[in-house]
Amino acid sequence: MVPLLLVLLLALLLFGLGFAVKILWWVAIFVLVVWLIGFVARGTSGAGSRGRWYRW
Repeated sequence: MVPLLLVLLLALLLFGLGFAVKILWWVAIFVLVVWLIGFVARGTSGAGSRGRWYRW
């Protein structure tokens, strides 16, 4: 009975890890898109404004 529970626990752990990694990929893609939009918006704001679009 214990090995069966350990296998089930391992399967649930690996499923959860895979789901978390997939979520992290979507977060990374979202951050990249926001950064690219900000980079393009900064580039089209004119040559006179040298301010950054981010605060850090």
